[in-house]
Amino acid sequence: MDYCHRHNLIAPETAGRDRRFGIRVTLPADDTLRKIVGDDWEQFRWYATEEERDKAFESMAERHGYYRKTDSPTQVLEKVSR
Repeated sequence: MDYCHRHNLIAPETAGRDRRFGIRVTLPADDTLRKIVGDDWEQFRWYATEEERDKAFESMAERHGYYRKTDSPTQVLEKVSR
């Protein structure tokens, strides 16, 4: 697979690694964004180790500085394995 954008989620040097530990991202049932993306929207991010996954989970769970004070992010994060 060719990689042409820096924002791709998987770096070329780690593309062949087995990734068994993941984070499932969904939206709460009452989130209005579901009207746009659909009720069945979900996204998975996979990692080679539990440590990598847990570090990413903590980062994703933080309230990042780019949110306005009135914004309330509503993503639901769940640790998963396969």
